[in-house]
Amino acid sequence: MKGVFNLATQNTNSFSVQKMIQEKKKKKSAGGITEKIMPYILFLTAAVSVLTTIGIVLTLIFETFLFFDAVSIKEFFTAKKWYPFSDTNGSYGILPLVMGTLKVTVIAAIVAVPIGLASAIYLSEYASDRSRRIIKPILEVLAGIPTIVYGFFALTFVTPILREIIPSLEIFNALSPGIVIGIMITPMIASLSEDAMTSVPNAMREGALALGSTKFEVAIKVVLPAAISGIIASIVLGISRAIGETMIVAVAGGSTPNLEWNLTSSIQTMTAYIVQVSQGDAGYGTTIYYSIYAVGMTLFVFTLVMNLLAQYITRRFREEY
Repeated sequence: MKGVFNLATQNTNSFSVQKMIQEKKKKKSAGGITEKIMPYILFLTAAVSVLTTIGIVLTLIFETFLFFDAVSIKEFFTAKKWYPFSDTNGSYGILPLVMGTLKVTVIAAIVAVPIGLASAIYLSEYASDRSRRIIKPILEVLAGIPTIVYGFFALTFVTPILREIIPSLEIFNALSPGIVIGIMITPMIASLSEDAMTSVPNAMREGALALGSTKFEVAIKVVLPAAISGIIASIVLGISRAIGETMIVAVAGGSTPNLEWNLTSSIQTMTAYIVQVSQGDAGYGTTIYYSIYAVGMTLFVFTLVMNLLAQYITRRFREEY
């Protein structure tokens, strides 16, 4: 009787082991198919962004060449007037649009960089966990507000306040949209800089405190230099966002391209001009139509140079620290 029981137990165990082996073989074969297919799927998804970028660049290049068939490159980069809609004396000098873009971007950077860095230092070094959980989501909500709302905020709220302080300020000007764009990109700089500062090892903070440094000295002289690569990346990303901003400058900046540094008068940025022409002010295939691609190509080169410069600076600081 005992022998029969042992035999039955062995058969059961053998059956269970065989079943487990068969199930493992099935899983392995299914996993093998997945392992073979997944690299191709992942490659295709990664290639989408690369192919999209190549398509955008090629489109800009081809359409820009069509523009330069009608307008000389020398006039485009050296002429000081931008009057594409003139029937008699049309001028296509990009400098006034570049100047308008730079004015707004510089104002936005002056507003956003100090506020963003100060917010990041507070969140990283001073704020309690409870305060951080409250403040950081509020900052990130600002980044989700539609830019058209920011544009009307600049036109109907910020500009009237500024006109009380600066009576010569026009309804459409560079100062108001620049300040509002600075407010818009502040959460981006603050959030990314705070992430970079938080990633600094606590051992560096503790070592500086042990040597007698104050908390502010630790934040400024230890944490900030250690996180400088991430901070620079956040600032460049924010400034690139300011350069490419469209609706705020289109609503509150005006449509008067000029080469002066006057911040109180109406301006026109590269993005605002693209919006103006895209609304149907020019027919397809005309020189004015192709000019938006030339302006877009100039904008693309601006952001590309800034990103390359940021990568160079980031590598240099990473080598030092």
